[in-house]
Amino acid sequence: TSPIPCGNSIFEVEFDFLDHHLTIKTNTGELKRIGLYPRSVADFYEEFMRTLSSLGFEVKIWHVPVEVPDPIPFDQDQQHASYDPMYANAFWRVLIQVDEVLKEFRGKFIGKSSPVHFFWGSFDMAVTRFSGRRAPERPGADSITREAYSHEVISAGFWPGGGDVNGAAFYAYAAPEPEGFSKSLVKPSEAFYHSGLKEFLLMYDDVRTADFPRARLMDFLQSTYEAGANLSKWDRPSLERAA
Repeated sequence: TSPIPCGNSIFEVEFDFLDHHLTIKTNTGELKRIGLYPRSVADFYEEFMRTLSSLGFEVKIWHVPVEVPDPIPFDQDQQHASYDPMYANAFWRVLIQVDEVLKEFRGKFIGKSSPVHFFWGSFDMAVTRFSGRRAPERPGADSITREAYSHEVISAGFWPGGGDVNGAAFYAYAAPEPEGFSKSLVKPSEAFYHSGLKEFLLMYDDVRTADFPRARLMDFLQSTYEAGANLSKWDRPSLERAA
């Protein structure tokens, strides 16, 4: 979470996918661990909130998951009760490697950019670059979407897949999408434009099995950014770090 101020104290919550605990640490040195093992979401949520309370932190959390079909409030969810340490660790190892490459990519840009961050709803890790120019308002957009896309962006990240995307993939998109973006020639050759998502995709397995996976991913990130930035006429010399 990074440090969270609460009253006169600070606490931080961290998943440990090596020893499989959720750790809560405070600025006064207190530490609590909650085990990660197969049990219901409701049971885990109850212990988490109770542990925070025992440390003196009375917090309110939006307790309904987002960006998932048929969401069940955490305190009522007895349906989802699986936890596989091997797969949790494997996914975490993928994320920390992706995080490293996205941070390197972010460092090449001196304009405004987001930190590398993780979306708990769609479960993707992303980094976003901004041109600095306002974007046309999206008709019918809700308040969150309207704020997220109030300015021109080019975003890229990693996603474990879903829907008709059968497998984990790296993605990149521009918003608003400039004319011709979908037909841009991007690298590597395995990358393709998904018309439903309006994003370029590069399947994770095509990166994982490459001789030089880091270079292949960086080619994808850079070429999709250049396609969007050039077609949208971004002021690239002012926004990019000189080589």
